[in-house]
Amino acid sequence: MISTKKVIIAAVSVGLAATFAITAFAQTTTTAPSTTDVTAKITCVGAAVNTREQAINTAMTAYTQSVNSAYTTRATALQQAYTKTALKDVKSAVKTAWSDFSKTTKAARKTWSTARNTAWAQYRTTAVACKAPAGTGDGANSVSEVAGQ
Repeated sequence: MISTKKVIIAAVSVGLAATFAITAFAQTTTTAPSTTDVTAKITCVGAAVNTREQAINTAMTAYTQSVNSAYTTRATALQQAYTKTALKDVKSAVKTAWSDFSKTTKAARKTWSTARNTAWAQYRTTAVACKAPAGTGDGANSVSEVAGQ
């Protein structure tokens, strides 16, 4: 005689097997994204790249102008320093010229770095929101960006 316990276990086993078989053989329907949808996402990333590049270009222009101005100012200050006749006055003026140059270029680097990092951060946020296919963006190239002096 077969016990009730064995009948219940057999019934549960058959039920589980049927469930797994149905799941394994069931067809799932997934629709591939339309070409229009992918194109729109790629266009979105392109716009994010364009915005980033414009911001970086503006920041680099400001950086180079500031550094060029620092060099011009330093040259003028050094030229004036060497018109002095007392050694202590020359030393003091030279020290001030180089100190001012250092402060200006350091501030320019900091401003450039902040602007560059902000542009890249905004790009990453926007590019993620575009939900474009993997590999569409160029964020991996950020390590090639000029870091400043």
